[in-house]
Amino acid sequence: MNTDITSSVKPEYPVVDRNPAFTKVVGNFSALDYFRLSTISAVSVTVGYLSGIKPGIRGPSMVTGGLIGVLGGFMYAYQNSAGRLMGFFPNEAEVARYKYRLQ
Repeated sequence: MNTDITSSVKPEYPVVDRNPAFTKVVGNFSALDYFRLSTISAVSVTVGYLSGIKPGIRGPSMVTGGLIGVLGGFMYAYQNSAGRLMGFFPNEAEVARYKYRLQ
């Protein structure tokens, strides 16, 4: 089974790395990615706390909401960072940073 998205969809922007490694994608997180990750996490902690008030399980509910938010925020940031490196999202900053490594 072919799971390579680049074989079926052509990138609209310059490709910096067709198959970036995990460390490269995480190292490529922008300030906006970190902002989104922290915002999603904070909202999830708040929702977890508020949803645990009535049954009296605020602490465990808040921790569970926080974990879900951190994982969801990380996956969203990872998707955006990888998409910029693979040329599926606007990537002017990445092209300028990796101009000698373009494939």
